[in-house]
Amino acid sequence: MSASTQTLETNADKVREEIGRERLIALYKRMVLIREFEQACAKAFQAKKIAGFLHLYSGQEAVATGFFDHLETSRDYTVTSYRCHAQALLSGLEPKELMAELFGKVTGNVRGKGGSMHFFSKELKMLGGHGIVGGQTPVGTGAAFSCKYRDTHGVSVTFMGDGAVAQGTFHESLNIASLWGLPALYVIENNQYGMGTACSRAVAVENMAEAKAPGYNMRAYTFDGLDLYASWKTAQEAVAYARKTYKPVLIEAKTYRYFGHSLSDPGLYRTKDEVKKYREIDPIGRIAADLVKVEWATDADIEGWGEEIRGRIQEAVAYAEDSPVPPMSELMEHVLAPDTV
Repeated sequence: MSASTQTLETNADKVREEIGRERLIALYKRMVLIREFEQACAKAFQAKKIAGFLHLYSGQEAVATGFFDHLETSRDYTVTSYRCHAQALLSGLEPKELMAELFGKVTGNVRGKGGSMHFFSKELKMLGGHGIVGGQTPVGTGAAFSCKYRDTHGVSVTFMGDGAVAQGTFHESLNIASLWGLPALYVIENNQYGMGTACSRAVAVENMAEAKAPGYNMRAYTFDGLDLYASWKTAQEAVAYARKTYKPVLIEAKTYRYFGHSLSDPGLYRTKDEVKKYREIDPIGRIAADLVKVEWATDADIEGWGEEIRGRIQEAVAYAEDSPVPPMSELMEHVLAPDTV
């Protein structure tokens, strides 16, 4: 292991106390919001109310939730892949506008024109989901350059799947970020499969951040992406480092997705026993159990929060269903920047 690599051994009791009761409950609720949103998406897709591809984040909630808790929308940027629902919700976008976007309605996040893979918010500095594998890494690098150029001490966080690590844009982005000293965090969400190919059959090293970061003179972190405490603590240290030093960081979260690559993927390349094993260490269930164990919540609290969030998601679905489709007059709008036509 190189001197630049950090593997945090997380003490759950210490991290829990550092987070505090109210903040931990808020984090838990955010993870549940993501899970319930994705569950509703799956039902709508199966009912043919959502068309196209649908890439769900279920199982990976702890990763983005831990990182967003250390970010500030006034100065920090985020960008991600086509699996972008969680990042959009955590940025502060409303479930109603996101669900409407999935339904292809004009009240959607980008007026029904982007769909599942292209949530975006300039105001909240969420620079979009990107359908091209690895296409988001140069965008995140550019955002980090903006932070340094403007001297805001902001950071840029680029989320990507393990499949993006083999792309040229990944290596080019890391190299330039290190050469120029950019406050860029690159978070590899290793959910064990690049589409249907197991990571072990596609990547020559077991720990990607640990192996690849030294080649770009970068600090690296590896953590259990199914553990909110590990995610939160890693994010705290990595964000503070990038913010203070204006240097990039490469991070790998070992996580797992419960659905297929997209919802149309039956996932026959993995066994039911494997999925069951990971569901038994579900990141949401682990925090719920921990909250009850330390008497920061009761089983009734957990159930009540779930019901409240499910009600909010049901309202989002109803809103999406009742919203109108975009008018044909908008077909050619938003294609070119206004000053170019």
